[in-house]
Amino acid sequence: MKRIVILGAGTAGTIMANRLSKLYRSDIKAGDTSITVVDNEVQHVYQPGLLFLPFGIYRPDEIVKPRKKLFPKNVMQVAAVIDRVAPDEDRVYLTDGDVDYLDYEVLIVATGTRVAPEETEGLTGAGWRERIFDFYTLGGAAALGEAMDGWEGGKLVVNIVDMPIKCPVAPLEFAFLADWYFTKKGMRDRVDISFVTPLDSAFTKPVCARELTHILDEKNIELVTEFNTGEVDGANGRLISWDEREQEFDLLVTVPLHTGAEFVGRTPGLGDDMDFVLTNPNTLQAERKENIFALGDATNVPTSKAGSVAHFEAEVLTDNIEAFLKEQPLEPAFDGHANCFIETGFKKALAIDFNYDVQPLPGKFPIPVFGPMSLMKESRINHAGKMLFKWIYWNMLLRGRDLPTVSAQMTMLGKRYPKDLAEKVPSEA
Repeated sequence: MKRIVILGAGTAGTIMANRLSKLYRSDIKAGDTSITVVDNEVQHVYQPGLLFLPFGIYRPDEIVKPRKKLFPKNVMQVAAVIDRVAPDEDRVYLTDGDVDYLDYEVLIVATGTRVAPEETEGLTGAGWRERIFDFYTLGGAAALGEAMDGWEGGKLVVNIVDMPIKCPVAPLEFAFLADWYFTKKGMRDRVDISFVTPLDSAFTKPVCARELTHILDEKNIELVTEFNTGEVDGANGRLISWDEREQEFDLLVTVPLHTGAEFVGRTPGLGDDMDFVLTNPNTLQAERKENIFALGDATNVPTSKAGSVAHFEAEVLTDNIEAFLKEQPLEPAFDGHANCFIETGFKKALAIDFNYDVQPLPGKFPIPVFGPMSLMKESRINHAGKMLFKWIYWNMLLRGRDLPTVSAQMTMLGKRYPKDLAEKVPSEA
């Protein structure tokens, strides 16, 4: 029997479970193959929606669904905490559940990232959830929204503690939306916004960084680069870098250190020093053993930790798992493909597309047609695409279906909202 075990029921794990359940439907029915997903969470959060919670664009109930409803009946679900993987035994040890361990022929690690604010000195101390907030968790984003609603102004700092992080453009989007939000409230002149990053520019891709820096300048948002946060003094409202530079704040929106799952660190040889799985960047096979694979945010591959990446990886990984089980060579087909819309406020957004080797280049089309690699200027139609993605996420991406091209997505929008595309999309952004 071919036992496929998937660790993690987030975006990447759900996509893989659905794709593999279709591929092996007849084998599962015949009892020759089984697919099991392990996760101790009962809810699935639409993570791109966390960005919009603090601004009242979404409510928590609009971005959460029960996880059990996202899998077909032929996929078994195990609610448990992953203790460790034993690669030499082809076994996963579990705790806090009804099953102590699972054996496998193929293991897929899709456990995403873990937000670890406790790793930064002082971050969860004085001021935490009072004037220091994150928006990478459901509780953090909701608490930040409450704080912003009653805030009277001052120094707002958006700070990335370290890289990599999931959805790497989200902190920039937060700064752009904050500009819109406080302008809408009639108090932008009472708010100083700073974007503080450990990078040497606004973003990792130079062409895109130039465009984003231009937008920061237009919105009067200060850009502070090469700021490596070593300590947070919540009592006195100060960020302190390792080289002893300081940044004052009245309201801090932190993007804490991201790490991989803790069980990766308890499995010798599986991950790097941040517990991200050491993974072949093209085949998505783990370095530790040939029957272990990884995708999504859980890997150390040098591309963005984003939902679109998980989708593109899943297409390649589905084929490679089939090849592995047939004892055929794996295809080094994943090229680091990533794309996303970057919300810039006032119902506008950018759209970018890139891979390992090619950075986003200025687009040539009036609508965002990705490919070859592109960077589309701010437009209302890109914002419409951003808001449409929530429907695509729940109904297509998680279900393991091939996504429409961006031009096709715009056609879908045009048919539904033919008069004024961006205005008619349900959104307040």
